Amino acid sequence: MKKNIAIVWGGYSSEKEVSEKSAEGIYSFIDKDKYNAYKVKIDRKSWEVEHRGNIYSIDKNDFSFTADGWTTKFDFAYITIHGTPGEDGTLQGYFDMLGIPYSNCGVLASAVTFSKFTCNHFLKSFNIKVADSVILHKNSDYSADEIVQQLGLPLFVKPNAGGSSFATYKVKSIEEIDPAIAEAFGEASDVIIESFVSGTEVTCGCYKTDKGTTVLPISEVVTHNEFFDYNAKYKGQVEEITPARISEELSQKISRETMLIYDLVNAKGIIRADYIISNDEPVLLEVNTTPGMTATSFIPQQVAAANLSMTQVLTEIIECEYYKLKK
Repeated sequence: MKKNIAIVWGGYSSEKEVSEKSAEGIYSFIDKDKYNAYKVKIDRKSWEVEHRGNIYSIDKNDFSFTADGWTTKFDFAYITIHGTPGEDGTLQGYFDMLGIPYSNCGVLASAVTFSKFTCNHFLKSFNIKVADSVILHKNSDYSADEIVQQLGLPLFVKPNAGGSSFATYKVKSIEEIDPAIAEAFGEASDVIIESFVSGTEVTCGCYKTDKGTTVLPISEVVTHNEFFDYNAKYKGQVEEITPARISEELSQKISRETMLIYDLVNAKGIIRADYIISNDEPVLLEVNTTPGMTATSFIPQQVAAANLSMTQVLTEIIECEYYKLKK
């Protein structure tokens, strides 16, 4: 009998539209001969599933839906919500309580990695190089002069918990700091401010199943924008080169570091670690535990460069996590 797979998308943040595209990508990749795939949208207004052209409400008591007098329960959740509640551990806790296996990191790993400041300082204690940074909480006092003295200019202002470069700014003057912080607070309750690191941006995907750890070929990010912003990511203003044009020695170093990060945060499923190569050393930007999964996203590109199939990779992850929980 086929397993019922919920592809969970939506969320409460500006990344909802990106999540929808990832859900479409995952739906296209999933083996329909092996699984019944359903797209389940979660937002603040409703939880609903698309089935045979109709929309049905999800019963939150057991994560099921009823159509034509028949109740369908899900065997597995493939979470592709970028942002809360799918990337911060909230939804993971819900599925843990229901005993439903899912595709990505557990509660603790999701919560830790969702906070850029917390994750980077945790990994820094294991000698992973990260940019210098400060964190601001809502309504906390700060001095733009002191921030510049500590981090220099230019610097980056970002929501501490968020992605897709929403409300992310490269600040070149002290006058730009206050407006950038205000915009970032519009996306999250905490704001991270990071020193600028010059170099080549690369990203590396990694996943682990019962067959072992797979580190994917590294991608290089080339954009003529100020940085890898929303327009570069989603409006084609970027060149993405896989494999990256870096030395074999540096490639192996980044691969080893990504594997180490995977184990340190106790990750599950597919993650992606983003770096800046500065003076031949990788500097970690952030760990993404719910990477984009459209046909042109980095992970599908890297899977193709590794001569692997997205369908087979997703099947391995689903089967591994399903039987791990059901043992």
